Parts: sequence; structure tokens; C-alpha cells
Amino acid sequence: MARRRAPTVGYLLWHLALRWRVAVDRALSPLGITHAHYALLASLHALSRGGPRPSQRELADFSGLEVMYVSKLARALERAGLLRRADHPGDPRAFQLGLTSRGEDLIVQAASVVGRVHGRLLEPTGGRHSARTAALMRELETLLDHAEARDGT
Repeated sequence: MARRRAPTVGYLLWHLALRWRVAVDRALSPLGITHAHYALLASLHALSRGGPRPSQRELADFSGLEVMYVSKLARALERAGLLRRADHPGDPRAFQLGLTSRGEDLIVQAASVVGRVHGRLLEPTGGRHSARTAALMRELETLLDHAEARDGT
């Protein structure tokens, strides 16, 4: 009988990310959005406070999503009446994005739902505000910073 090898860090991170995404997708389903929609809307909400409406490129950079994926999501969210795309005044090839009032209302609801999911998923480390969760965040940020530096992103 073959012995199972211990999982790698990459395997564990990948499976955790998949399960995390599925949990958020399920929780957001009654609102009619997915985790990816939430990531884009929440990023747009954060970027739009106190500044001009961001371009799709700026939103992609901020959210960590690929530009083409942001474009695809933005078109779908525009059709759903959750955001507006308008010509960018400084770049004729670009669009500026903004939430509609419906999108603003939805992101407030969705943030509450996602906050509850995150709290539940982080219970094993003591919850969202525990020392263990803070330490985990620092470790993950270190890995992410290193990966971004190596990729040039």
C-alpha cells in the first residue's frame, strides 16, 4: 500500500482558496452575484470613495484581477444595472466605471454577508480579530508581496 505524501503549501493554499470561494459564492447566491462580482464591486466601491471614477485598468490593478476579466465582469454587471461604464475623458480607449445606486445598495448588503462568511471561516484561528488571524494575514501578505515582486506585478 502506497503511503500518502504530506500536502505541499501550494496544495493547501489552492484548496483553501477554492473552498473559500465556494463558501462566498453560496452565501452571495441569493443576492444574484458571485465572489468574482463581489470582488469587483467591492473594489470599485473602495476606489470610488473620495476620488474620480477609476478606469477598468485602475480597477484591475487595485483588485488584482486580470484586465480582460475585469472587462468581462464589468459588462455583465452593467447589464445587471449594478455599474456604469462611461468613456474616459483622458483616454479614448478606456472606460471609467462607477456604481449605480442599485450597485451601491447591493455592495452594502453583500459586504455584510461576506463579513459573516469570513467570520465563520476564521473561527478555527480565533475569529477575524484574533492574534492568530493577524499572524496568518502577515504570513500571507509576505508570500503575496514576494510573488508580486518576482512577477513584476
